[in-house]
Amino acid sequence: MIDADPAQVRSTAQRAGQLDIVRRTSMGMVVALLIQYALGMVVNLYVTVPARDHGGGVLAAIGRAFANGPAALAIHAGLGLLILLGTISLVVRSVLTRRRPVIWLSAVTLLAVLGAASSGAAFVNSSTNGASLGMALLTGVALLCLTVNLYLTGEPGAAPPAVQRTAETRDGTRQDAA
Repeated sequence: MIDADPAQVRSTAQRAGQLDIVRRTSMGMVVALLIQYALGMVVNLYVTVPARDHGGGVLAAIGRAFANGPAALAIHAGLGLLILLGTISLVVRSVLTRRRPVIWLSAVTLLAVLGAASSGAAFVNSSTNGASLGMALLTGVALLCLTVNLYLTGEPGAAPPAVQRTAETRDGTRQDAA
C-alpha cells in the first residue's frame, strides 16, 4: 500500500494509461505485420518487379513501388510505411510508461521494421532471395517482440499490482479505496 499525494497517484494513473495504449498499439502492430507478411509472400511468389526498377536506394525503391506498381507491391510498400510510423509511435509511448523491458522490446521492434524496410528496398533493387528472406526473418523478430510486449503489459484496465489507492476518512484514519 502506498500513501501518496494526489500528484503521485495521478502520475501512476497516467503511466497505466500509457501502458494501455502500448498494449493496444502492440496488438494493432501484430495484426498489421501479419497482413504485411501475407502480402510479402504474395509479392515474392506472384509479382515480378520490372527490370527498369532495379538499382537505387531505399527512397527510390519506395517511389518506384508506388509509381510503377504492380499493385500488390505498392500496397505492400504503403502498409510498410504505416507500420514504420506505428513502431515509432510505439517506442515513444513505451518511453512514457518508464518500463525498461517494454522500452527495449519496442526499440528492437523498430529496428527490425527498419531492417525489413531496408531488405525490402534491396528486394526491389535486385529481386534476390536473400533480401526476401531478410524481410521475413526481421518481420518474425518484430512479431516476437510485440508478442512479449503484449504479455508484459498485462490485462486491459488492470492497475499495477504494487499500487493501491487509499482514502482518508473524516476521523483521519486511512482505508483502501474501492
